[in-house]
Amino acid sequence: MTNPTRIAAVLAAALIAAPVILASSAFAQPADASNGREYTVTLGAMDYSALPSAAKVGDTIEWVNHDTVIHSVTARDHSFDLRIMPGKSAKLPLTQAGKIPFYCLFHPTMRGTLNVAPK
Repeated sequence: MTNPTRIAAVLAAALIAAPVILASSAFAQPADASNGREYTVTLGAMDYSALPSAAKVGDTIEWVNHDTVIHSVTARDHSFDLRIMPGKSAKLPLTQAGKIPFYCLFHPTMRGTLNVAPK
């Protein structure tokens, strides 16, 4: 016969460990992520700063909002849509090559085009 106290202890330990294991795997980076570069683009004065000219698939862009209002970085082809609160940032892994036009949903005069080369 199995000891009910022992079973309860094992189940409790599993319930405590499960969220930690799931959280770690949710934030795991792909194996080739270390090969990519990270760029920073700021949003300020109702405009995007200079975009990276050498971006490739596998790179990441961190968008940092220095304005006092919310902005977005929204692809015209709907492949990404980042909403960034004032003083916050968001990272965008580049997963497709090509010219990707984007804009701010809240300020349509803010727009640009990412040029992403193949890996």
